[in-house]
Amino acid sequence: MILEALSTQSKQGKKSIAVLIDPDKVGELGKLDSLLRLAAENCVDYFFVGGSLVTTTNLSAVIKHVKKNINLPVILFPGSVLQIDPSADAILFLSLISGRNPDLLIGQHVIAAPILKSNTLEVLPTGYLLINSGKTTSVAYVSNTTPIPEDKYSLAASTALAGEMLGLKLIYLDAGSGAEREVNSKMISFVKKTINVPLIVGGGINSAEKATRALQAGADLIVIGNALEKEPGLLIEISDCVYDWNQSMSSQA
Repeated sequence: MILEALSTQSKQGKKSIAVLIDPDKVGELGKLDSLLRLAAENCVDYFFVGGSLVTTTNLSAVIKHVKKNINLPVILFPGSVLQIDPSADAILFLSLISGRNPDLLIGQHVIAAPILKSNTLEVLPTGYLLINSGKTTSVAYVSNTTPIPEDKYSLAASTALAGEMLGLKLIYLDAGSGAEREVNSKMISFVKKTINVPLIVGGGINSAEKATRALQAGADLIVIGNALEKEPGLLIEISDCVYDWNQSMSSQA
């Protein structure tokens, strides 16, 4: 079970990496192969597939191609109920708790629930918080929500805590795809100290230094997406950071 694995890792102080694939940016499936080889050779733990707005019809094909070529869990990162595909292993059941759009707080979920109950996808109840990153990102525009200001640490922490108290099992801080700035360390630290569930952090992590800062601040799982399109080798640097971190945790055990 993915949720159980994430919870265990978090309690042990160990970290994970997810690579985010946006089906709209894939084109020919063969273009994924070099990324899949890199992931297989390094300590990538999960593949997220989806996006705030998927306009192509290749979601299922992307998932099947990833699963055919690498033995790693594929987790749906859906922008809407239209992005449910039973060929994946799990789905981030995202409730956009930083916004006040009822459709993304509960509306889409009501439509999705019967569909998810009828298939084998592991459902990962996730409190999703958008953090301001300096410009309007696709997810902020499509979701019609205002991100939490990047210096409102207590607001973010209280929002995450409310999500946990409502029963959500994961918290996801996201600066958005192609963010100008990543979620800052102080924000991550405030939220991590407030909650007891695993913390996912993504958006704007485009260097090993930024990845390391996120890990040190308390991220349990970091998500790398757009940056790999420009610099695939970045995955090696970031995976080395995670590997070194986890080795140090193992030596202390």
